[in-house]
Amino acid sequence: MDIIFLHGIETNCVVGVWEWEKQITQKIIVDVEMASDIAKSAASDELEDTLNYKAVTEDVIEMLEASRFQLIETMAEEVAKLVMGKFSTSWVKVRINKGGAVKNVKNVGVQIERGQR
Repeated sequence: MDIIFLHGIETNCVVGVWEWEKQITQKIIVDVEMASDIAKSAASDELEDTLNYKAVTEDVIEMLEASRFQLIETMAEEVAKLVMGKFSTSWVKVRINKGGAVKNVKNVGVQIERGQR
């Protein structure tokens, strides 16, 4: 299986359970890995034969900036649904990093995998 990955997608969105968090945007860092057979695109060297990772990035950012989540768990699930549905991947891994959400912890986040590898 071939994997196309996007590591370090940064955006600001509303996420959190506390009232003050619902009033601000916070920086979120998203990593996405997707199963994709790259044999055709490798042979043709044409963009239309591969998974367009620029489009994936733009769609993930657009969805997150337009949404309001309480939990990053929900956020990760919605990113996975978007990628698998719109880009027809059979497997996706999503990692959400909420930065310093917990005192004395540099990175806090979740990672999920959906589909068949």
